[in-house]
Amino acid sequence: MSKPSTSFPHVPEGLKQSGAPQSQGAEQESFDFQAREPYWQKRWAESGVFDVPDVPPADKPKYYVLEMFPYPSGQLHVGHVRNYALGDVVARYKRARGFSVLHPMGWDAFGLPAENAARERGVHPGVWTMQNIAAMRTTLQRLGFSLDWKREIATCLPEYYGQQQKLFLDMLRAGLVERRDASVNWDPVDNTVLANEQVVDGRGWRSGAPIEKRLLSQWFLKITDFAEPLLEGLKHLERWPERVRTMQERWIGKSEGTKIRFPLQSPPAELAALGPEGQHIEIFTTRPDTLFGLSFIGIAADHPLARKLAETNPEIAAFAEECRRMGTSEEAVATAEKRGFDTGLRVANPLNPQQTAPVWIANFVLTEYGTGAVFACPCGDQRDLDFARKYDLPVPSVLLPKGEDAATFQVGDKAVTGPATLYNSGFLDGMKPQEARKAAIARLQELGAGEAVTNWRLRDWGISRQRYWGCPIPIIYCETCGAVPVPEDQLPVELPQDVSFDRPGNPLDHHPTWKHVTCPQCGQPARRETDTFDTFVDSSWYFARFTSPHAPTPTVPAAANGWLPVDQYIGGIEHAILHLLYARFFTRAMHETGHVDVDEPFSGLFTQGMVTHESYRDGEQWLYPEEVEKRDGTVVRKDSGAPVRVGRSEKMSKSKRNTVSPVEIIERYGADTARWFVLSDSPPERDMEWTAAGVAAAARFMQRLYRLTRSVAERDGLQNAHGPAGEELRRATHRTIAAVTEALEGFSPNVAVARLHELASALGEAEKKEGDGLPAARREAATVLAQLVAPMMPHLGEELMAVLEPDGPMVVERPWPEAQDALLAQTSVTLGVQVLGKLRGTISCPPDLPRDEVLALARAEPNVARALAGKTIVKEIYVPGRIINFVVKG
Repeated sequence: MSKPSTSFPHVPEGLKQSGAPQSQGAEQESFDFQAREPYWQKRWAESGVFDVPDVPPADKPKYYVLEMFPYPSGQLHVGHVRNYALGDVVARYKRARGFSVLHPMGWDAFGLPAENAARERGVHPGVWTMQNIAAMRTTLQRLGFSLDWKREIATCLPEYYGQQQKLFLDMLRAGLVERRDASVNWDPVDNTVLANEQVVDGRGWRSGAPIEKRLLSQWFLKITDFAEPLLEGLKHLERWPERVRTMQERWIGKSEGTKIRFPLQSPPAELAALGPEGQHIEIFTTRPDTLFGLSFIGIAADHPLARKLAETNPEIAAFAEECRRMGTSEEAVATAEKRGFDTGLRVANPLNPQQTAPVWIANFVLTEYGTGAVFACPCGDQRDLDFARKYDLPVPSVLLPKGEDAATFQVGDKAVTGPATLYNSGFLDGMKPQEARKAAIARLQELGAGEAVTNWRLRDWGISRQRYWGCPIPIIYCETCGAVPVPEDQLPVELPQDVSFDRPGNPLDHHPTWKHVTCPQCGQPARRETDTFDTFVDSSWYFARFTSPHAPTPTVPAAANGWLPVDQYIGGIEHAILHLLYARFFTRAMHETGHVDVDEPFSGLFTQGMVTHESYRDGEQWLYPEEVEKRDGTVVRKDSGAPVRVGRSEKMSKSKRNTVSPVEIIERYGADTARWFVLSDSPPERDMEWTAAGVAAAARFMQRLYRLTRSVAERDGLQNAHGPAGEELRRATHRTIAAVTEALEGFSPNVAVARLHELASALGEAEKKEGDGLPAARREAATVLAQLVAPMMPHLGEELMAVLEPDGPMVVERPWPEAQDALLAQTSVTLGVQVLGKLRGTISCPPDLPRDEVLALARAEPNVARALAGKTIVKEIYVPGRIINFVVKG
């Protein structure tokens, strides 16, 4: 089978220039988006206006705008449109403000969906992927995004993943990569390993299958080496959402505590049979002050001691397997029934050697946290207390709540979690917990039984995946030399094209020749690594590759250091930990290996809300929105008229078919309509509902603005003489410039849209009037509207400007309009006038008019005068700029 093409078209195909801007004759009354949008797209492409050099120019400030690149599933939906439209507004606005703007696009193109498609459809994953890329690229180009298509990348192409292999080998040499046996999360449906972050509620993040635990030899990126700087770096990401920073902080999970070694106390022969695991059990705790309250030691089912015991005890093996099937998430562990198995072993309390406690395998102990073992103090921990009560284990009381008597207090069904004092604790008696912790740590250190440590929830990133459609890990295994890096002159290690998916598992394992090579060091027969990289590796550095996408090295330092960090990154909150944390680690690793100078990849982050839509169901079959319609107030199938069940409006999902294709919207209403609607409905950080009525309203506004601009051009010509009659409209125009500028600086395009509606209405009202200076004011307002609307509706903005100035430059080449301070000053305010708190009228007056004159105007207002007639004013309340209230009697 031939390789997928590595070339990308840089200009939309099939777009024919429609000629000069539309004529201004009365016969053309609407914006012909079907002809004019492709025309402007071709003009932009031919001008190269969105292209920037690899190294930012010295005469302009740089601005790097990036949306999280899409997986090429074959079709965009309007949720994608919202994401990329937000980025395009920023890119176009910053370009107009004089910035050199990098705004690239690429494809997160490896992954299991393509491999599954190959199995289901009998097509090679590369063919399926490149076909999807072609379809999605066409849609993105039809939407008119200001992208530098010459920088287009796809992670499945050797030009990209070969450089990724170089990065891996550099990190290997730097000691940031390690291979070891580890207990991993195994997805039995996708037949691959998942990182902890990819397990959601105990299930695979893509397949939804319950996760199993397996012990496999895996490659790891040592993200834990950067735990402290990753945590510290969050403090400086001021333009990141607080929610995302908090999620990462919790995931990194720094804990100050104590590591304690509990010596095993079983018969020597029994301990000797356990080998190294028979010496002691090491635990991590943040509460060493409660050691005298020891009831039992709990170990995870995958703890080395539990595995050793399982080798000779079938009951332990069966219980451990049951624990592995329970789920791996903290939520699954917290909500599951607490179950345990007594190993028969005992440990001694290092602070009180006469006290011993049993060792239990417990399903609530996580291998991934601490040492995979805990010491249980039931009197101070509800989980431990529930477990102890269930299995009739002792509950020593060592925490005396405030106000209780030590002689009579007993622990009931609730653990002590409030203020307390240590008692029944030897040398710790009478101390508060914080004081007792310090004393306990000091004694443990004296005894050589423990020490203060910092623990992290974060675990090294397992990157080995058992699949074909991914970046090959560039390692060769030799019986003599061990794991040998592939020499750099043999990169990229490319995927074989002639693979078969007729057997379960990884096709690279079955391939007759690909994995068989000679050792680069000794020349003896060897084999390639058949695991491929976790696809999150692909997305952890693509933002750096965009700065020099076709270079023979992963980055060109001058380009990468010139453009990075990304000034504005845009994507979903669902990537708060998975992608964003990995990208932060990768950037630090690339810094350490000399590829970039920055530590943080994204200085600004915006997490947009989802686009939602009703779902429709006929029995067990989900229906697409285009398959249903409303008849007599009931939603029915178009083909049969059968009623369907309407679900709530929720995130667009292919599984529920509640997606709306932007292609249909573009064909019916135009790309600008789709863009305007997704930007106008609500603040971008909130979810928004896609409605047909909203789209139609956006289309009507687009046509209204076009007709209004044509009317101004035909009626007012090239007027530029300002006069008093046009002052009000001029002030509205310049207030709009200021308001839209502020809104776009604050990432509030919905506010900008609202202000533009207001200016369009003001221009429409001015169209009905005559007066000195109005023609020039109308023309100025129309010109400003064309420029301000362009970041949201770029094709219409160009068309409006071409109508107004047929021989002028494109909007995309013009600077952003500047508001004149003199026209921003408020010349009058409107005040509500109340009588006894009830609104009776309004007045307008200069904002600096003296109080007595304001009140006189208010009393003279006809409706107010009638309300005051025959009454005595006992108090006059005046709040400047807001309201007047007369308190009366009689």
